[in-house]
Amino acid sequence: MTVLFSVLLPVQPPSFSSQSRPRDLLVWQHAAYHLRAGQPAALLCVLSSHGSSPGRQGFKMSVAADDTAGSIGGGIMEHKFVDLARAKLREADPALVLRPQIHRREAPTDRSGMICSGEQVVLLFPLQAHDLPTIEAGIRALEQLSAAYLRLSATGLQINPAAADTPGFTYQEGSDWYYEERLGFRDQVTVVGGGHVALALSRVLATLDFELTVLDDRPGLNTLAQNPYAHHKRTVRYEALAREIPEGPNQFIVIMTFGYRPDEVALRQLLGHRVKYLGLLGSQAKVAQLLGTLRAAGLPEHALARIHTPIGLPIHSRTPEEIAISVAAELISVRNSE
Repeated sequence: MTVLFSVLLPVQPPSFSSQSRPRDLLVWQHAAYHLRAGQPAALLCVLSSHGSSPGRQGFKMSVAADDTAGSIGGGIMEHKFVDLARAKLREADPALVLRPQIHRREAPTDRSGMICSGEQVVLLFPLQAHDLPTIEAGIRALEQLSAAYLRLSATGLQINPAAADTPGFTYQEGSDWYYEERLGFRDQVTVVGGGHVALALSRVLATLDFELTVLDDRPGLNTLAQNPYAHHKRTVRYEALAREIPEGPNQFIVIMTFGYRPDEVALRQLLGHRVKYLGLLGSQAKVAQLLGTLRAAGLPEHALARIHTPIGLPIHSRTPEEIAISVAAELISVRNSE
């Protein structure tokens, strides 16, 4: 009889409540639970993906005899790999399986049974008792949001410290193949302004695999104090935002302060920041006046052109919750436009 993982496994919960869990935490907790209990488990991981693949690079799944956690994309392909993993677990077969999957009916080999036209490489990695300390180190890194990366290869499973410039994913093909992945959240969102819209946006972003920071310059602000979704909350002076917010290709900044003046201060601080996304909430009239003020102050047009404003996709949103949906949709669009 198959029992749901959430009922069967009393794993130690992560240190986040309403906050989004770091990517793959549940997968590793599931694997660790079974290894601690002396039960076999296997890891499935999508090492690379191209085109319309059901599972993207980095998708993972932990498979045990009667339950699973995570997903490598679903459908018949996932079903076949789960069956294969369970067969290897029953046979105590420790051999890795590295298998291309081509999602086209006319493919001469490696057909997945799906017809969505993409391709991917899936790894089946039977886990061993000696992998448990490494998996537990990965769980700690995910729970603490510490910089670490996962390495999978023919020689085994490793967790190593990550440098600031460690890439999100690396897959080396061939006989000396390896796969590396930075653990945790690849993308970070900083929301400047902790009001009602920021609270609504935080609730949405908690489901979208972003590490979330909310900043405000008002001590004791109730909507900041009551925000359970942000991983980091701080009261800061907007004149110091350039020092507070890191730069980088995976940094997203959303400005939604309580008024025109703090918006201007924040923009002046952050226009020169090298980030993936810089957005400003405001009506068309306010935005036009603010941009005019910045132009008159001599700020270059190319810098102003970087600002996404009015922020969000045009869905005629009115309430904080609707605005949050439109902003989150724009962040997704920018993130997935790579």
